[in-house]
Amino acid sequence: MATITTAAVSIPSFTGLKSAGATASRVSATTKVSTPMLSIKASLKDVGVAAVTTAASALLLASTAMAAEVKLGADDGALVFSPSSFSVASGEKITFKNNAGFPHNIVFDEDEVPAGVDVSKISQEDYLNGAGETFTVTLTEKGTYKFYCEPHAGAGMKGEVTVT
Repeated sequence: MATITTAAVSIPSFTGLKSAGATASRVSATTKVSTPMLSIKASLKDVGVAAVTTAASALLLASTAMAAEVKLGADDGALVFSPSSFSVASGEKITFKNNAGFPHNIVFDEDEVPAGVDVSKISQEDYLNGAGETFTVTLTEKGTYKFYCEPHAGAGMKGEVTVT
């Protein structure tokens, strides 16, 4: 037979211990505040000139880099160009972006563009199949251009851009 014995375990108590006292020390520091030599009026004038220069630069950059974006398909899945009618300045880029991944293309109607415009050079007859695929075109001849999506024209996927 096996015998089981119990043993008493005592746990020491540390109630009588005291910690060593920490020594306190003081640090003093002084700072000197210097005032700028420029007057407030001159500083405000400089800030105003900088603000006007920055705004003018931003406007100039924005005007040269303007581009229109047209979604191929609405956010709700409708088969439309969004926007379907818009205006751009001559030479402004137009980016058509496949919004939902359905196959779309952009075909300019040869009977609905300004005289002398070769629609084969501005149309994208190959399909943009994936969401996010883009086609960019720059129209320079002023006038109205009508375009459509070949597979979805019957569903009303047509658009119009006026170049000014």
